[in-house]
Amino acid sequence: MRRETAFSAPPAPLPAPGKPGLLLYAREAAPFVITAVLLFVVAPNILSDFRLNLLAKFLCYAILAIGIDLMWGYTGMLSLGQAVWFGLGGYAMAMYLKLHASGESIPDFMNWSGLESLPWFWEPFRYAWFAIPAAMVLPGLLGFVLGYLVFRSRVKGAYFSIVTQALALILSIFFVGQQQYTGGTNGLTNYTELFGMNLADTSTQHTLYYITVGVLLAVFLVATWITRSPFGRLMVAIRDDEERVRFAGYNVGFMKALVFGVSAAMAGLAGALFVPQVGIISPANLGIVPSIEFVLLVAVGGRGTITGAVLGAVLVSWARSYLSETYPDTWQYFYGALFVGAVVLFPAGVVGFYRRVAGEVTSRVSRLRAGAPAPVAGMEMDARVGNAD
Repeated sequence: MRRETAFSAPPAPLPAPGKPGLLLYAREAAPFVITAVLLFVVAPNILSDFRLNLLAKFLCYAILAIGIDLMWGYTGMLSLGQAVWFGLGGYAMAMYLKLHASGESIPDFMNWSGLESLPWFWEPFRYAWFAIPAAMVLPGLLGFVLGYLVFRSRVKGAYFSIVTQALALILSIFFVGQQQYTGGTNGLTNYTELFGMNLADTSTQHTLYYITVGVLLAVFLVATWITRSPFGRLMVAIRDDEERVRFAGYNVGFMKALVFGVSAAMAGLAGALFVPQVGIISPANLGIVPSIEFVLLVAVGGRGTITGAVLGAVLVSWARSYLSETYPDTWQYFYGALFVGAVVLFPAGVVGFYRRVAGEVTSRVSRLRAGAPAPVAGMEMDARVGNAD
């Protein structure tokens, strides 16, 4: 039996065959219901405006983490460049906001760079009906095309991770160099309104928070539906034994590219929600460092579980915010130690650890109710040795 590590692929939970009972439905719906109540009812009533805005930012990361979990936890593809799609979605929304903030003139950074007219590829982003869908469609389409080209050549494992990491490095450098079109290192900032609402108003930030929560819950449901569908079972089968699925007649390259595209679209959606709440998007958001941090969100929460992705995103983001506020000079050391400790102590993530403990407790309770003594460490091994003798 192989030893499970933080970067191995734990078995994803699959629905039991047959018709589930009411108790099973309630148990499966509980994480969604609890999340909805906490985010819609509890959080707005106990958090300050500043903390609520921070939570909205964390929930954007949770949307992205769900996409990573579909790709990594369920299909076994570790991408180290997911920030690319997050950044593209953010830039699509930022271009729309920047054009509306600039009015009839071109954006300020274009003036500083010597441009006299708006570039042609900026023109469609004047319209929300184009910019908002583009924040999802563009990353999703590019992710699918790139994934198909890579997976058709049967690139996988560490080589796929290196390809995605190189993509993050190349694109971030490219955006820095295109000062006149992307704002360079400073990125795009100084937005004023969204659909006539002042982004500086507290009411607007509250509205964006509720929109983010609604989108997160919708993505949660979609991801759950995918993983419990026949396609979701194929995703797990690809993760566990890709060659067997290929020999069974399935187009594995196409299926992996499709999952990669869906994950990229979710990341783009998260980026689009992130920009109006934070007020800036820059090439730093597309780089290698945020890509690795996004992967660690899922590793800490627990791969192969949609709930784990959401929980990991919120916990890790909150820890980063708390440590940076409490220890402004040394918080990076504590932050790194947190990751190392979580990966070493909880290789299956927080949710995986909880399920293991809950399973052991349930087993012991069942044995006690049945009148059988709970197994003591070493007893089973001694029994086997005795039988062998």
